[in-house]
Amino acid sequence: MFVSLIFVGLSMLVSLALKSRIKKYSQTPMQSGMSGKEIAERMLRENGIYDVQVVPAQGFLSDHYNPLTKTVSLSTDIFEGRNVAAAAIAAHECGHAVQHATGYPWLNMRSKLVPAVQFSSTIVQWILLAGIFTINRFPGLLLGGIILFAVTTLFSLITLPVEFDASNRALAWLERTKITTIEEQPMAKDALKWAALTYVVAAVASIVTLFQYILIYQGRNRN
Repeated sequence: MFVSLIFVGLSMLVSLALKSRIKKYSQTPMQSGMSGKEIAERMLRENGIYDVQVVPAQGFLSDHYNPLTKTVSLSTDIFEGRNVAAAAIAAHECGHAVQHATGYPWLNMRSKLVPAVQFSSTIVQWILLAGIFTINRFPGLLLGGIILFAVTTLFSLITLPVEFDASNRALAWLERTKITTIEEQPMAKDALKWAALTYVVAAVASIVTLFQYILIYQGRNRN
């Protein structure tokens, strides 16, 4: 329980730091004057991608790429913004579109896990809870919960190279095209670094939690 609280607190701190960076760089106008939508569309075109649409989305930091509908959804502030934060996030999401178009293996692997993760996430906590309370009578129930939780942990781990690669593609393209200036590039890098850290914390927390459940299961077997 104590370890879980540590990661909850750490996750909150990283999230606050990310929001602070996004707010700061949202107030830093781009010298190029391009909006997030314009940057996204240009990056897609220059990578030979013409079947992906850039559309507005509701919600703060709701930006994402959907490989099923082939859409890059950008929150209103990013879609319309003409600042460093908008450039970094728009390019990052297009980085996922480039991964999809080029058959990036880690993205393909993550996409294949999505149905299993969606199923697991709806029931895993209930199975784990029931498994702990009935561990002496039905040890297989906790083991089943551990297996389901392991799927979500694997998904978190696979997400890391996907996110880091998308950021690397975005930053390299922004620098190469000079959409971000020498002064703006470190800001874009900093914004994406903190975004990536949210995934790192989530992955580490998932691993630690998984091992906690495994230890509970092993403890029962030793009794």
